[in-house]
Amino acid sequence: MKLFLSSILLILGLGLQAQERYYSEPLKIPLLVTGSFAELRSNHFHSGIDLKTEGLTGLEVYSTAEGFISRIVVSPYGFGNAIYIDHPNGTTSVYGHLSKFRKDITEYIKKIQYENERFKTDINPDPHKFEVSKGELIAYSGNTGGSGGPHLHFEIRDTETQKPVNPIEYGFYIKDTTPPKFLQLKVYPLDPNSHVNYGRIPKKYPIVFYSGQFHVKNNPLIPVYGKIGFAIETVDYVDGTWSKCGINSLMLLIDGKEEFSWELQKFSFDHTRYINSHIDYEEYINTSRRFQKAWKEPGNNLSIYGTNNGIYDFTAGEHAIQIKISDSNDKESSLGFNVQTKKKDFPPIISENATHFGYDNPIKYETEELKISGEAGSFYTDIDFTYDNFQELDNPLLFSRVHQVHSDLTPIQKPLQLSIKAESIPKGLEDKALIAKMNKKNGRLSSVGGSVENGWVSSNIRYFGDYVVTIDTIAPEIRPLSIRAHKTLVEPGRIRFKINDSLSGIKSYRGTIDGKWVLFEYDAKNSLITYTFDPVRISFKQQHSIQLEVVDNKNNTSVYKATFYK
Repeated sequence: MKLFLSSILLILGLGLQAQERYYSEPLKIPLLVTGSFAELRSNHFHSGIDLKTEGLTGLEVYSTAEGFISRIVVSPYGFGNAIYIDHPNGTTSVYGHLSKFRKDITEYIKKIQYENERFKTDINPDPHKFEVSKGELIAYSGNTGGSGGPHLHFEIRDTETQKPVNPIEYGFYIKDTTPPKFLQLKVYPLDPNSHVNYGRIPKKYPIVFYSGQFHVKNNPLIPVYGKIGFAIETVDYVDGTWSKCGINSLMLLIDGKEEFSWELQKFSFDHTRYINSHIDYEEYINTSRRFQKAWKEPGNNLSIYGTNNGIYDFTAGEHAIQIKISDSNDKESSLGFNVQTKKKDFPPIISENATHFGYDNPIKYETEELKISGEAGSFYTDIDFTYDNFQELDNPLLFSRVHQVHSDLTPIQKPLQLSIKAESIPKGLEDKALIAKMNKKNGRLSSVGGSVENGWVSSNIRYFGDYVVTIDTIAPEIRPLSIRAHKTLVEPGRIRFKINDSLSGIKSYRGTIDGKWVLFEYDAKNSLITYTFDPVRISFKQQHSIQLEVVDNKNNTSVYKATFYK
C-alpha cells in the first residue's frame, strides 16, 4: 500500500513539475502595466512592458529564468542601467531603467568604468561570469535613462535575432478584463479623384458606445468615392491602472471580406521607425493624436501586415465596413458603419514649383544654396517635394538664409544629407559652424550638427522643416550644487553639478579629485552629474582639489575648480 501511495505521489509530483512555468515574475509584487508591448511611441513601437514599482525606486528585481548575464549597459539615455540575460530556451530577458545593480555586478562595472575613465558602459561579460538561477536577485528598480518616472521596463527577446516579443505570449499574467476602446474614425481620400463627405480632405468621425456596441456618432451613411482608406484612434486599459495602453491587432472587413489586417506580437528594431507610416503622421504632428491606419503605404516595410493593402476603390453602391481590434490579452472590440458611393467632380490638382520624388528612387535636389540627397526608401510613398528660402533679418548669428525644406508634416524613414551654402562665417570660426532646425513658432534653434567643407555645411536630417547655418561659440554651463563659493562642501555624501549646453549639446565631461579621475554618473534628462564618495578610492579627513571639464560638440570647453575638506 505504501509503495502504491508513493508511486501516486511521484506521478503527481512529476506532473506538477512539468506544469511549472518556465518564467517567474521579475518583481515580487502584483504586475501592473503602465505601458504595453508595441504601444505607439515617438518614432518607435514600445519594445516591452512597463511595470509599476509603487512609485518607488529600489525594489528588488529578479531574473525570470535561469541563464547568464550576457550584456550590461550603463547609459544616460535609453534604458539607463540595464541587464540582459540569455536563457537556454533561446530567449533573452531585458530589465531597464534600474537604479543600481546588485553588489558584485556594481563592483564589476565600476572597475571597468575606472579602467576606461568613462561613465557610459556597454559590455558583454563572459557567459560564466554571472550565471543566474530563476528568481535570483540581479538589481533594483529605478528611473535611469530616458524614463519618465520610476518603473521597470521588461522585455523578452528572441536571442538569435534580438527581436522583442510580446511577454504575454510567454505566460506573464497581467489581469485585464477590459477590451480596447474606439475613440475616433478617420476616412481618407487616397488619390486626386477620391473624396470623402464630398471633400478632398480626410474626415474625422467621433465614436460612441451604447447597447453594448461601438457606433459612429449618429450612425451616418458616409459618402465616399474612389480609393479610400480608414484609420482609428483607440485606447486600451488594463486592471489596476489608468495608464493608456495600445492594441496589438486590427482587421478591416468590407462587405464581410477581409481587406486588411496586422498583428504586432514581434518586430525588428531595424523597422521600428516605420511606425511613422503605420500611423497618420500629419495628424500626430498637428494634434498629438495617433490614428492607426487600416491601409499600408507602398514604402512601409513592416512585416506585420496581411496580404492586402487595405486601399479600397469605391465606385458604386452601399457597403458595410467593420473594424476589429484586440489587445495583448486577446480582449476584442468591433466597430461597424456604412459608406455609400457618391461621386463629385473636382478640378484637377496642379502642384506648382514641386519636384516629384518616388518613394523607391534615390533622392537628389540641388540649388545654388542648398543640396539634399538620400537613398531609395527614404519615404513611405511618393511626395511632391517643395522648397523655398527667405532672409531672416536682425539675427547676426545666422550665416545663411532660412531654408524651408518641404513640410515637417511629411515623415522621413532614412536620414537625408542636407548641405547649405554658408555665408560670411567669421574667419577662424569655421569649425564652430553647424546646421540648426528653426522652430516656426518661436524661432528657437536646435542643432542637427554638421561640418564645413568647401564653403558648405553638411549634416544628416531625420525631419523636414526650416534649416539655417549658425555657429556655436558658447561654452557649456557648469553649476555646482554641492560646493559653495568654490570651497565649502554642503552635501556630505556626494558632489553634484548641473551641466547644460545652449546649442550643440554636451559631448563629454571629465571630473578629477586630487588629479585622479572619479566616476560622475550622468542623468541627462535632468542635466545632472553626481559623484558619490568612494572610500576605496579617496582618503578622508583632508583637503581635496576638484576639477570638472565639460566639452560641447563644437569643442567649446568650460572648467570648474574648487577645494573642499572631506
